[in-house]
Amino acid sequence: MNPRLATLHPYPFERLRELTRGITPNPALRPISLGIGEPKHPAPALVEEALCGALHGLSSYPPTLGEPTLRQSIAAWVQRRYDVTLDPATQVLPVNGSREALFSLAQTVLDPSERDAIVVCPNPFYQIYEGAALLGGAQPVFANSDPARNFACDWRQIDDATWARTRLVYACSPGNPTGAVMPLDEWKLLFELSDRYGFVIASDECYSEIYFRDEPPLGALQAAQALGRSFKNIVMLSSLSKRSNVPGMRSGFVAGDAAILKQFLLYRTYHGSAMSKTVQLASIAAWNDETHVIENRAQYRAKFAAVTPLLAEVLDVKLPDAGFYLWAGVPGGDDIAFSLGLLAQHNVAVLPGSLLARPAHGINPGAGRIRMALVAEVDECVEAAQRIVAYTRSLTSLSA
Repeated sequence: MNPRLATLHPYPFERLRELTRGITPNPALRPISLGIGEPKHPAPALVEEALCGALHGLSSYPPTLGEPTLRQSIAAWVQRRYDVTLDPATQVLPVNGSREALFSLAQTVLDPSERDAIVVCPNPFYQIYEGAALLGGAQPVFANSDPARNFACDWRQIDDATWARTRLVYACSPGNPTGAVMPLDEWKLLFELSDRYGFVIASDECYSEIYFRDEPPLGALQAAQALGRSFKNIVMLSSLSKRSNVPGMRSGFVAGDAAILKQFLLYRTYHGSAMSKTVQLASIAAWNDETHVIENRAQYRAKFAAVTPLLAEVLDVKLPDAGFYLWAGVPGGDDIAFSLGLLAQHNVAVLPGSLLARPAHGINPGAGRIRMALVAEVDECVEAAQRIVAYTRSLTSLSA
């Protein structure tokens, strides 16, 4: 067996299941889960119709490179969204969701014979980054989020000796779980470090279409263009899962540096990860339509507008830059105890922040915070918030 499998850490939800094994949630209240970041809004009818109408695609093997029409529709969306022009033939590659591509990209970029390679990740982080680094034979190193800067990642925590060994950096903007968006000056810093040390930047942008202010989040390729630079060593990854509420379709793309995509395509050809032609044709319908995305964003904005002020009365929380998570500080600073008590007494599931991070630079930057995914309907999210408020106030009265 591959010995590197033994280096993997349990997924946060596995750890949470172990922690809650002996807990019986309050049976008088219906369960509400804010724990898992899975979209709950209905899939757009136009995508469902396109999927059903493309079932003939099941009768043929799909090309790993994807249909030209899909790559063209993705490039056209990138042009509309970011004002960035891509060559659909060389700078766009359809993938089976951003999660699959985030993992397999590392296996393309990393040299398994290199003993001291490093992959730099945000902290807290999406667990796929760490797993991809470990199975690629590299050591994950973490850059903590900074509460003083709305939980933006502090790349300056990484020293020069570490950067010199870095082969891949995962950036996540908007961030999971913090919702922070990287501004242009942070991208400039990361690009300059990449130029100096030669590492690849993989920009995870799967939450880019859920935002709460007029200006949409800045993307990596958009930032590079604004700074007058090429896309060398830069790729972005996006997905339809959150944008279009179709996580079960497993459809996304990678775009950017043509040299990296050429090698990634070679890897994927042997990996056997071509997207079904049926899914490709449904994906074209999704990328070509923006109406359902605007409606989806409006639903999230309504939920955050209703829930955030309620929770702000008792928790350290404010509206994030983007994404569908609230990243809240809890009284007493014990995120695990808070989460377990909330589940037992009020039947609301949240994810302890310390399970989403690793100790680095002397702290666990997720400790004392919880992640809440506002993926259910408005009424359910408001009810969950009301229960959290009641639970938090009961803790405050006990400690008074």
